[in-house]
Amino acid sequence: MTGPDGATAAADAALAGDSDTALRLADVALRTQDGPDRLLGARVLAAVLPQRGLLARAAEVHRWLARQGAGTPDAVVSLLGTGALAEARAALAPAADVLPGLRDGADALLAQGLLASVDGRDGSAGTSLSLLVRATTSLAATGEQVPAADSPAAIGALLALHRGEPELAEPLLDLAADADLGGPALRRRHVLLRAWSAMLRDDESAARAALTAADDLPGTPEARDALVTVACEVALARHAGDTRRLLDLWSRARQALLRHPVDLYSLLPVGELAIAAARLGESRWVEPHLAEATALLASLGDPPSWSTSWHWARLHAAITAEDHTGAGAHATALETAALVNDRAVAPARAARVWLAVLAGEVDADAVNAAATALRAVGLGRDGARLAGEAAIRTTDRADSAALLACARTLQAGRVPTAPAPVPVPDAGSSRAVAVTRARREATLTDRERDIAELVLEGLTYREIAGRLFLSTKTVEHHVARIRRRLGSESRAELFSELKVLVGTAP
Repeated sequence: MTGPDGATAAADAALAGDSDTALRLADVALRTQDGPDRLLGARVLAAVLPQRGLLARAAEVHRWLARQGAGTPDAVVSLLGTGALAEARAALAPAADVLPGLRDGADALLAQGLLASVDGRDGSAGTSLSLLVRATTSLAATGEQVPAADSPAAIGALLALHRGEPELAEPLLDLAADADLGGPALRRRHVLLRAWSAMLRDDESAARAALTAADDLPGTPEARDALVTVACEVALARHAGDTRRLLDLWSRARQALLRHPVDLYSLLPVGELAIAAARLGESRWVEPHLAEATALLASLGDPPSWSTSWHWARLHAAITAEDHTGAGAHATALETAALVNDRAVAPARAARVWLAVLAGEVDADAVNAAATALRAVGLGRDGARLAGEAAIRTTDRADSAALLACARTLQAGRVPTAPAPVPVPDAGSSRAVAVTRARREATLTDRERDIAELVLEGLTYREIAGRLFLSTKTVEHHVARIRRRLGSESRAELFSELKVLVGTAP
């Protein structure tokens, strides 16, 4: 279509979620039309390209619009998301001939909120969220639907999730759903962020229900939505300790990451895939993507509101890969973020406690305090893992039992009180056997549990190595360490112990 209504048809297709048609018609309008139709075609391109994971290309379109004297504040979403901080600030400068309507005001509030999120000053995150909430309510009040790269509700929810505050993300997403912000093009986006929020609250059933709801929506997911979907599924599998599911998902995860270049708004799923890659021995494959993300954050001044969750994910990936040097670097980054971000204080302290635990220095009181504090910032599952790691490394039996109690409480989604030392009964009693088994539930790391499950299936060390992308010697090393930790004196005894730990028959 090359007539004067080509750009309008492109906008209609974009709102309907038909991105293929929208991009084709918008490109034709941009190349063949003049005046307002040409500019509208460019704006449709800038709105649809981010859904395909092409945020950098959308930023280029916004630069062209600015050169035509048609720049708008919504350019900040693409510019800031690709690290162009100075250009994003310039894009916010108000034009003299723009009417101060609700839609224009919502765009300006969105831009202001995003820029405040990278300010780095104490309290700037609260200001940012406030501005994004106001942008969402203003946009909902207009009842107007125009193509958009993202909604202020989605951006605000992302910022809240980065800060570990799903309770602030969900009302925004509810408002977006009620007002149908962005129409069909953004419906899946809002539902998937709902799934991520539920996962962060350790509500697996709600997360899976949201994923199912997103999958039931018509149309094929765009690259941005596909990345969030598979990363959420990977996280749920990782939390459940389902290595087979992780392996099944990994091919999809790689394809999704290849289709979607790293940008500011994809850090949560990319961070989750970094942890999964470490667990599967695929860290080398994701390293270029992680380097892109690190460079992007550096170009924005490492804003704590966005970088805290990133460094926490990288810390976990490094710990899983037994990269203590890398873990130390991310612990230091978290401490720097904690200087200006109150939500980074708990992860920063927990990171140092975790490194001490890995070095064999277990302070039960410090571990309990750090693990409990993680729950307050939406990281209760990680707190449980910290307490469990400390429990198996301490030589004090009372501390071990107390830390295991803390881990179970956090795993169940409750905030623990400071636990009193749990008495350990005499060896040989039935209660002692139960306590011993309970202790051993936490004695395997994620990687050791993966190996234990495959040992119980009867696989050889070579077969296990091939399945988990490890060397045969590494598998032998892990099995030997498990045997020493459990005190197993024979293969039969090792199988018996592993059956208790993993709950699987050989």
